[in-house]
Amino acid sequence: MWKVGMSEDIGRALQSVLEKVHHAAARRPQNLLSVQPRLVAVSKTKPADMVIEAYRHGQRFFGENYVQELLEKASDTNLVSSCPEIKWHFIGHLQKNHINKLAAVPNLHMLETIDSSKLADKVNSSWQKKGLAEKLKVMVQVNTSRECSKHGLPPGDTVGLVKHIMENCPSLQFVGLMTIGSFGYDVTEGINPDFQVLLAQRQEVCEKLGLQVEAMELSMGMSADFEHAIEVGSTNVRIGSTIFGERIYSKDTKGDQTVTDAQDKLGTLSVQGQ
Repeated sequence: MWKVGMSEDIGRALQSVLEKVHHAAARRPQNLLSVQPRLVAVSKTKPADMVIEAYRHGQRFFGENYVQELLEKASDTNLVSSCPEIKWHFIGHLQKNHINKLAAVPNLHMLETIDSSKLADKVNSSWQKKGLAEKLKVMVQVNTSRECSKHGLPPGDTVGLVKHIMENCPSLQFVGLMTIGSFGYDVTEGINPDFQVLLAQRQEVCEKLGLQVEAMELSMGMSADFEHAIEVGSTNVRIGSTIFGERIYSKDTKGDQTVTDAQDKLGTLSVQGQ
């Protein structure tokens, strides 16, 4: 049956990706963090049933790029009852008029794409209104490649935004930095320059704000280079189509997918258990 086949395919794909993740982490130099990265399965355009199947195979962290799709999927009655421990990451560009919708997402675990103090303030206010004791985990997105086609703040503004979140957003918990990076880099030429920039940004933030390097996550690496990203220090990798299969878009949305598809064609990893 189709559903049985789908379940087996997802299970095999998850197992294959997890093995690569663990092996890449084992290849890290001894001076890097020894924590196992967290796999965030990006389920964009895929039905709730496929998320449920991945959950049944042990996956707990899932990511989405669009607020409306995330809200609908996370609120699906069958998914809610079948996946009580699911944790959602929002990994797309967040428009200010969608902040309240995002805050309403059940089991929202992390927002990876804060890129301005105004956005941080609005997210903080929206989350604060929920009256929850638990803070919303957030990452600051850095445009390491400085490409106009990508969101994120310039590297020179990272320290200022992190400081703003820590001092002025009591309902948010800053946990790390995220980047998309340039596409198509040949890893045989050495460490991806975008990864080097994010590593340097983490070091600068920690030195200037008195934070511990080992406590700060890095979300970097995609389908073509997630193993390389983990080897150089990534703790967060987005993996989508490798697990769920190629995405199919409707004609009216297909033209908007070029950047975001490349962003999460494979997916995200974070420190396990956070």
